[in-house]
Amino acid sequence: MSAELTAQPINVAALLERAQNPSSGAVVLFLGTVRDLSEGRAVVGLDYDAYPSMAVTKLTEIVAAARQRWPLHHAEVVHRYGAMAIGDVAVALTTSSAHRAEAFEAARWMMDEIKRTAPIWKREQWADGGAEWVHPGAEAKS
Repeated sequence: MSAELTAQPINVAALLERAQNPSSGAVVLFLGTVRDLSEGRAVVGLDYDAYPSMAVTKLTEIVAAARQRWPLHHAEVVHRYGAMAIGDVAVALTTSSAHRAEAFEAARWMMDEIKRTAPIWKREQWADGGAEWVHPGAEAKS
């Protein structure tokens, strides 16, 4: 498995275990978690929605492209959808390679591409009772 979309909590330990390789001197694990503040507004939760078949296809393409660009031993991404609370893991990805530079670069590129191109949408729920869908790509900077 290289890409998954799930409504269940992400099993980070299993993801990290699959990234292990005797030839890897570097394993990178990135976790995107639900934070309690966004652009100065208190956040109480998030809802993620997705076009499931398109999202998995796009996530798979991103992983494949990373494997072509860098000499990776492993690359994988899992993204959640549905309601999430502060601290929940919304997206997790791993890369492994012989050297750290490639693993770090690939992980950063994959996350940026996911934010920029995957048909997965985020709705922030604010402490004041308001909510708003965040436009895809709007957070590629974070």
